[in-house]
Amino acid sequence: MQTEKLSEYDLYLFHQGNLFYSYKTLGAHLCSDKEGTSGVRFAVWAPNAEAIRVVGDFNNWNGTNHSMHKINESGIWWCFIPNLEEGIIYKYEIHSKHGGVFLKSDPYAFYSELRPQTASIVTDLNNYKWGDENWQKAKKTRNLLNEPLLIYEVHLGSWKRKDNGEFYTYRELATELIDYVKEMGYTHIEILPITEHPYDRSWGYQSTGYFSVTSRFGTPEDLMYFVDQCHQNGIGVLLDWVPSHFCKDEHGLRLFDGEPLYEYADERKAEKKGWGTLSFDFGRSEVNSFLISNAFYWLDMFHIDGIRVDAVSSMLYLNFGREDEEKILNQYGGEENIEAIQFLRKLNEAVFEVFPNTYMMAEESSSWPLVSAPAYVGGLGFNYKWNMGWMNDMLRYMEMEPIHRKWHHQLLTFSFFYAFKENFILPLSHDEVVHGKKSLLNKMPGDYWQKFANLRAFLGYTMTHPGKKLLFMGSEFGQFDEWKDLEDLDWELLEYPSHKEFSHYMKSLNTFYKYEKSLWELDHHNDGFEWIDPHDYEQSIVSFIRKSKDSKDFVIVVCNFTPIVRYDYHIGVPFMGTYIEAFNSDRQEFGGSNQTLDKPLISEKVTWHNQPYRLTIKVPPLAMLVLKLTGSEIERE
Repeated sequence: MQTEKLSEYDLYLFHQGNLFYSYKTLGAHLCSDKEGTSGVRFAVWAPNAEAIRVVGDFNNWNGTNHSMHKINESGIWWCFIPNLEEGIIYKYEIHSKHGGVFLKSDPYAFYSELRPQTASIVTDLNNYKWGDENWQKAKKTRNLLNEPLLIYEVHLGSWKRKDNGEFYTYRELATELIDYVKEMGYTHIEILPITEHPYDRSWGYQSTGYFSVTSRFGTPEDLMYFVDQCHQNGIGVLLDWVPSHFCKDEHGLRLFDGEPLYEYADERKAEKKGWGTLSFDFGRSEVNSFLISNAFYWLDMFHIDGIRVDAVSSMLYLNFGREDEEKILNQYGGEENIEAIQFLRKLNEAVFEVFPNTYMMAEESSSWPLVSAPAYVGGLGFNYKWNMGWMNDMLRYMEMEPIHRKWHHQLLTFSFFYAFKENFILPLSHDEVVHGKKSLLNKMPGDYWQKFANLRAFLGYTMTHPGKKLLFMGSEFGQFDEWKDLEDLDWELLEYPSHKEFSHYMKSLNTFYKYEKSLWELDHHNDGFEWIDPHDYEQSIVSFIRKSKDSKDFVIVVCNFTPIVRYDYHIGVPFMGTYIEAFNSDRQEFGGSNQTLDKPLISEKVTWHNQPYRLTIKVPPLAMLVLKLTGSEIERE
């Protein structure tokens, strides 16, 4: 049990921006005083406040007898209130220097009231008994870059709803969601932000409680149970995280002590007008301690396996979203936010020093270089970057009628010019299937059959393209409507043959991907990829080789983005031997036309596509075909 005293060393580190476990010092903690009386120690950073009181039900919201004390000039206030127990609700009554009095939730609260209520709740996080020792032990020896990564992105509030419209709890999802993810073959679940937020439809991206597990789905211990069960079932858990901005609700961080504190004092830098939010002041040391501690908090206390950092571009550029306003320039005359760059590097260095096998993923939409390179070589220090360019090009390409695709063949192949400059994740996320953008299935052109065939081909191409994978919920069974965040997914579609077959396809594709080392072992290295023919734009076909570290372990991938079967199609191959169809998205069991290769193929000694041998194959329509060498004659001339 913690003592009531705050460490002077902790306070020093906090003001230096280096207290990465500040949630153990600030906030509300159950502890004992010198006489052994149990109670709660409260501590809050509010350097501009004139006075602060702790108020709640326990004192009828009258803090006259529960004033906090300012620790010298540190800007940190604290008090110990005896005989308080876990579960009491509270806020800070802050008296500003300008005479204002207002109530604020605790920035370090571990739990909060269910919206629309906003008070913080005293919570002890040290009672849960974890059972994921085997997962944690195995994680220490893993090489994340050379492993399969299939992420299922989930909004917990709309994956499934109960018949009465209520949310599933974390504990209920620990059965329903985990069983489903295991069955479908995903390696990780990525959950949209679950920090406390006042408005359901912000999906957690506009937070008021960065350390507070949203009470919509249960308690912090319930979330721990969910993560624990994921790990015991061999599934990793990733968290969307939003250090770029926070919402303006009165009980939150905005003007916390009557002055700009967590946000920039310069309104131009603080305001994110397009989102109606405020940017964190990344140049402030205490804000660095707050945010880096928050990342540590999820990795440490909740055993989260990785963090996807939202809206990194909005952090890097001072004029992000300010196109029609006067430009803000840094001290060197540029538009880069130097403080944010330094913060991101510091964040990633700190995380990897303490939690070395963590996924740190940047949603970064610009051409900023070296996002996934270490800070010591001038990078931002992440180990993954979302490939937004690939996503935009491919969705634009796939939405075209097949007859027009040959004129835009570069959209299909351009990503390979930069595929190995970063460690990429190929994202098909919630952002692509909401706000009138249509679902992935409904983006596809053609009739009912062609929509499914196009999507099978697209996701097959995605699975064989270098880079790790992410797919938003519902896309795996062909949700027809775009994401409806106030309802659950259209699970009834699985009663229809085409959707049931598509679900079977995705399960089979996921399983095939995980089995084939060549599809992920050298994802981020030139040695893992070789073109056969990127130039057949007339027929909208591309063919290439994916390789593992073992030169004899490779697959041949052929993708046809037209509805025309191509007979007697020649492709070059690297080895003499017998090739079989390892995967075909056009199989009848997947809803396809069953244009399959009925028998093994033997390569000819004919130079083709700069390869020493040639195969003559049938290319199925709107399909992804994978061939694999099985013969013993594996000699390259």
